[in-house]
Amino acid sequence: MKSIDEDIKSGQFQNVYVLYGSEDYLKQQYKQKLKQALISPDDTMNFAVREGAHINPLELIDLAETMPFFADRRLILVENSGFFESSCEDLAAYLPQMPATTVMLFVEPKVDKRGKMYKAASKTGRVIEFGEQKEELLTRWILGRLKKEQKKITQPVLQLFLSKTGTDMNVIDRELEKLLCYTLEKEVIEQGDVQAVCTEQVSNQIFEMIGALGRRDRRQALSLYYDLLALKEPPMRILYLISRQFRILLDLKTMNRAGLDAKTMASKAGIPPFAVKRSLGQAAAFTEAELRMALSDSAGLETDCKTGKMADRIAVEMLIIQYGSRQTEHSRR
Repeated sequence: MKSIDEDIKSGQFQNVYVLYGSEDYLKQQYKQKLKQALISPDDTMNFAVREGAHINPLELIDLAETMPFFADRRLILVENSGFFESSCEDLAAYLPQMPATTVMLFVEPKVDKRGKMYKAASKTGRVIEFGEQKEELLTRWILGRLKKEQKKITQPVLQLFLSKTGTDMNVIDRELEKLLCYTLEKEVIEQGDVQAVCTEQVSNQIFEMIGALGRRDRRQALSLYYDLLALKEPPMRILYLISRQFRILLDLKTMNRAGLDAKTMASKAGIPPFAVKRSLGQAAAFTEAELRMALSDSAGLETDCKTGKMADRIAVEMLIIQYGSRQTEHSRR
């Protein structure tokens, strides 16, 4: 990201930019930054957009060979092409030969670093990954946004906000806008404000569901499950997320016993650091044997659903009922 900012500041641009990764908010932000820096807003003659899996690479080459019309550069924006996941021999061979007056900007979800397109783009320009951002950066970003709006927030309330949004910056941006509108006349954002307007993400509802199972509160766990179904979440995705949370709890429990620090545990478990403490608290409600059995049962139910032995909705209900009872078979062992 810093390298793109430096290119924009200096006015010295690369022929190729590839923006990829899971953090869509940042990808879109830097796509717009480059577009605004490279061409005038009303310049339609020197700007072309191609999107989707059926882009003809030979057409891109023809566009790239066309000299800009009364401008210094021609910009070609290519989105979600899949060129960096599959072989695209013609384009990979062409990128190093592209005229200096053309900039090709790719915005992709994934890349294959072993592929010829990735290697050609790396040699010709800049390939930037936009992945999940660390808690420290997200905190600075949120506080910066709040400062511009002359708002204040305490650390505990900020942690509550992040616990609801997760680390997806698109979600944070959306929920932050809601929070700012709700607290229009207030200087300090309080816990009640966050509780009132910020939407629980699916992953957080799964967390609450597992928490209910740990308390053996079957009724609450089922209620959360039916809420997710009402939101059109597929039962198989819910089953996957339940299994994933059980896996995180087992991993954290094992790492905590081994004496690893919170930062290391967060990295290895694939969760943000602020989630480690509350996840360890949730893990304490289960034995390691229970968590291993829950993972085994989840995998078995998934197989039964895929082979048609059981309906997916019923399978998840059975898992919740089994682990939400006051005394499961496994907890008696």
